[in-house]
Amino acid sequence: MSQYIPILKPCSKDASPCQEASKTHVVVFFIAAYLVALATGGYKPCLESFGADQFDDNHTEERKQKMSFFNWWNVSLCCGLFLGVTLIVYTQDYVAWGVGFLILTVAMGLTVIVFVLGRPFYRYRTVQGSPLTPMLQVMVAALRKRNRACPTDPSLLYEIPKSEELQGSRLSHTDRLRFLDKAAMMDEHEIGNSGSRNQNQWRLPSVTQVEELKLLINMIPIWLTSLIFGIGISQGSTFFIKQGNEMNRRIYKHFELPPATMYTLTAIGMIATVALYDRILLPYLRGVTGNERGISILKRIGIGMVILVVSMVVAALIERKRLRGSEDGVILSVFWLAPQFMIIGMGDGFSLVGMQEYFYDQVPDSMRSLGMAFYLSVIGVGSFLSSFLIIIVNFATGWNGGKKWIGKDLKHSRLDYFYGLLTLIFVLNLGVFTQLARNYKYKNVQRNVGINHFEGDDKQVEAANLVV
Repeated sequence: MSQYIPILKPCSKDASPCQEASKTHVVVFFIAAYLVALATGGYKPCLESFGADQFDDNHTEERKQKMSFFNWWNVSLCCGLFLGVTLIVYTQDYVAWGVGFLILTVAMGLTVIVFVLGRPFYRYRTVQGSPLTPMLQVMVAALRKRNRACPTDPSLLYEIPKSEELQGSRLSHTDRLRFLDKAAMMDEHEIGNSGSRNQNQWRLPSVTQVEELKLLINMIPIWLTSLIFGIGISQGSTFFIKQGNEMNRRIYKHFELPPATMYTLTAIGMIATVALYDRILLPYLRGVTGNERGISILKRIGIGMVILVVSMVVAALIERKRLRGSEDGVILSVFWLAPQFMIIGMGDGFSLVGMQEYFYDQVPDSMRSLGMAFYLSVIGVGSFLSSFLIIIVNFATGWNGGKKWIGKDLKHSRLDYFYGLLTLIFVLNLGVFTQLARNYKYKNVQRNVGINHFEGDDKQVEAANLVV
């Protein structure tokens, strides 16, 4: 609307050039920006977890399909990103901003219609209270029993009988954070009623509830190391683009490539990596390791972190070459940035998809949307940390009249030094992450796995009680 309604435009027709936007336009702009942030925070974590919930964990084939779901979800996102930074950016730069926004509005409207039309075919989970209540029940019960000795025999801990159905998965006992096991310890008068579900869960939560709280506590260190990784992800859409703005973007006569269009290479790198992993590497790794995931989730994330380190090294070397060329009056082609964009996209194909799987799969079943919010926070908080790091670096390097590494003009900045600093930080973070991954205990689920056998037109389902 700010492009077509006169009162909402940044400047009047007579203001040429436009020195300052009107207050009305500024207000409308920030309202739109915050609405985008609000909508993104609302639908993104819910939509992805809702999509993954369409697959049944108790069926082997559907569970494998769910693992591929995260791969192809990201391929779809990258296709949208590809169109956004090519078709939409070109339209906004060379046709009109209003036309670009209008295309996006129509596209979003169509997606909502398609989503609503699919409602009769979706699978839904029954909502049962706040997912935080069971966590609080475990902490309260553990504090009440804090003076009791930790049980050595897991059979002395209370669990809801297998004859009764649970809304989520039934988790097996683990030896980590044994202090919390006290919450599920039964008193003498409770042992006789252990087969009853009508227990006061504020006094006696189940082993599954205890293990769900352990999952969240064990996830905190992984989340913290992922935030450092988020700093690196933010470079692809900030300084990488800014580098491109300082380089020769002319590719044919009077046509200049918009700097943001280079980000398509990141999308291409991610699409290629995810497709290669899902169609070639994953079936091979399943056969070699016997793991239906091919490799563990944290190993996949770790591979992406290694690739991110490589991309920062390449970015530092290319930036140094650009600076030397600038000193000699030579402007490098923007395609010198292609390797760092492609490499960071390849890393995203491992790390970002792995994080989505991790934060969806390793949280309690009732908190999967919140788990996807944790994943999104890696990107959001990582961007804030990146800005904070830039402030610290400029403060330190500009101390006592020194030259700041990062200025408004990249010709007089030392972005290569900054990339070198990021490389050092990422290597140290990778070391911490590797140690955490080695000691990490994955979610221990007791499942009824359906195995389908087809005989003529009859479909028989056998169930095997497995611990996964």
